[in-house]
Amino acid sequence: MAVIDDDDNKPMPRRRFFREGLFELFKPLARTVEPLRRVAEQLGTLDQPAPPPVPVRHWLRPPGSLQEQQFREQCSRCSACVRVCPSHCIKIDFSGNEGEGAPYIDADLSSCVLCTSLACMHHCPSGALQPTMVDYVDMGVAVWHESTCVRTHGDNCTVCVEACPVGARAITLGDDGRINVREGCTGCGTCQHACPTNPKSITILPKSAR
Repeated sequence: MAVIDDDDNKPMPRRRFFREGLFELFKPLARTVEPLRRVAEQLGTLDQPAPPPVPVRHWLRPPGSLQEQQFREQCSRCSACVRVCPSHCIKIDFSGNEGEGAPYIDADLSSCVLCTSLACMHHCPSGALQPTMVDYVDMGVAVWHESTCVRTHGDNCTVCVEACPVGARAITLGDDGRINVREGCTGCGTCQHACPTNPKSITILPKSAR
C-alpha cells in the first residue's frame, strides 16, 4: 500500500511515510532535549573539584630592585649581582622554582649586609637594580613575632638589635623590653639571619607583600 504525496500527487512508500511522520513527531522533543543536554553537561562540570589556587610567594629582592613585576620583567638573569655580592646572599635559581627565576635573598641562609660599595646595584646591566643611597634602600620591613621571641620568656636576647647594620634608625629595644622596628628599616634581613629561634622571631616582609 502506498500513500499519496500531496506535493506531486505521486504515491509515497509506506516506510518513508512512517519515517517522516516519526521525524515530525519527535521534532518538539528534540528541541527540548538539546537544552537539557547542555544543562547536564554544565552540571557535570560542577562535580569536578576546582583546582586549588596557586599560593602567591613573595621574595626578598636585592637592594635597589624595581617594583616586583617590573623587576622580573627587566632583569636579564645575567647573574652579575650574584657574582659581586660580598656576603654571597644573592641567589638565582634558573629552574624558576625559587625566586621566580630572578635574583632573590633567603635571609635564613645569608642576608644583605648593605656593603659600602652596594656592588649589586652598580653592576646590574639591565637597570632592574637601581643605584640607591643606603638611607633610601627599601627591600622590605622587619616584623617582630613576640610570641616566639625568647625575650617574651625572660631571656635578655638582643641579637637582632645588635646585628642591624643600620642601627637605631631601624630597630631599637624599648623601655618596656619590646623590640621596636622603626621607619629606617631597610629590610636587609640581617636581623632575621641572626635570630637564634626556630621559627625565626623576626622576619622580613618583602616590599612586594606590603
